[in-house]
Amino acid sequence: MQKAAAINLRIEPGIKTRLEKLAKATNRSKSFIVGNALESYLDVNEWQIKGIQEALQEAESPTAEWISHDELKAKWETKRVQMA
Repeated sequence: MQKAAAINLRIEPGIKTRLEKLAKATNRSKSFIVGNALESYLDVNEWQIKGIQEALQEAESPTAEWISHDELKAKWETKRVQMA
């Protein structure tokens, strides 16, 4: 297991207070809570950026297929009527 790395950060006093209250209520360290929060944030944002990059790559591909807004809207409305 790798040794944890230390970082310094500045946070608003209100966030610090909330963090301290949560740490006390959950019997966890502030470092544990911040580490988990940061990992969750990174997971979501890395996933989103990866999806955007893949979509851009697909859109820039010579085999990309495009549909006009009006065609897409008509398809969507047809499916919506069929579901009703």
